[in-house]
Amino acid sequence: MKIRVLELRSLRPAEVDFEAWFLPATLLAACAAWFWLRAGLPWPKCWLRHSFGIPCPTCGSTRTALCFAQGHFGAAFQINPLAALAYVGVLIYDVYAGCVLALRLPRCRLASIPGKVKQAFGILLVAVVIVNWAYLILHLR
Repeated sequence: MKIRVLELRSLRPAEVDFEAWFLPATLLAACAAWFWLRAGLPWPKCWLRHSFGIPCPTCGSTRTALCFAQGHFGAAFQINPLAALAYVGVLIYDVYAGCVLALRLPRCRLASIPGKVKQAFGILLVAVVIVNWAYLILHLR
């Protein structure tokens, strides 16, 4: 059985243009964070860590983003590896979305994926989040 994961095609009628939504949303979020930082406003604190002394699964995400912005990529991956990978993924998708929108290229879409593959991917994703959280608990105390 051959599984086709990705397909390149034009947008179908009434199909959501993810690229046209995602790129401006991430750029707006980055600009908002930059203005927040430039204004000297306090960054949010983790309520779980503040209340119970253990980091939440996303602890360090803000510091990871700041390390990326300052070019400290190794430090970003040490603070929260999963958040760092997520930021890299967002950056790659933004470059893709910018190219697709600017050059009017065909879109990359997920093809029909069997339910068992989706289920396996979901289990893998949960496992990765748990392993990352264990890393944070061991290293951010």
